[in-house]
Amino acid sequence: MDIHFTKHANEKFEVLSRHGVIISKKKVVDTVENPETVDYKRFPLLIAQSSLGKNRVLRVVYENKKNYIIIITFYPGKKAQYEKK
Repeated sequence: MDIHFTKHANEKFEVLSRHGVIISKKKVVDTVENPETVDYKRFPLLIAQSSLGKNRVLRVVYENKKNYIIIITFYPGKKAQYEKK
């Protein structure tokens, strides 16, 4: 399936980089294709999540269209904030 990044998502790589957080496009795509969890609370927007180490996760907000996926944004977060309780 084709994966497209919004302008905002493409710019997010540089914004995070300026803050010392390096996330590759491959990691974002892998998170969408093989998520550890998916949050459906904002459907039709989906939030895929994968681990970024011991205390952090990567969350990717995307929309699943008929023939492609649009990555809207992504952000790192603390595992404790997003763990199911």
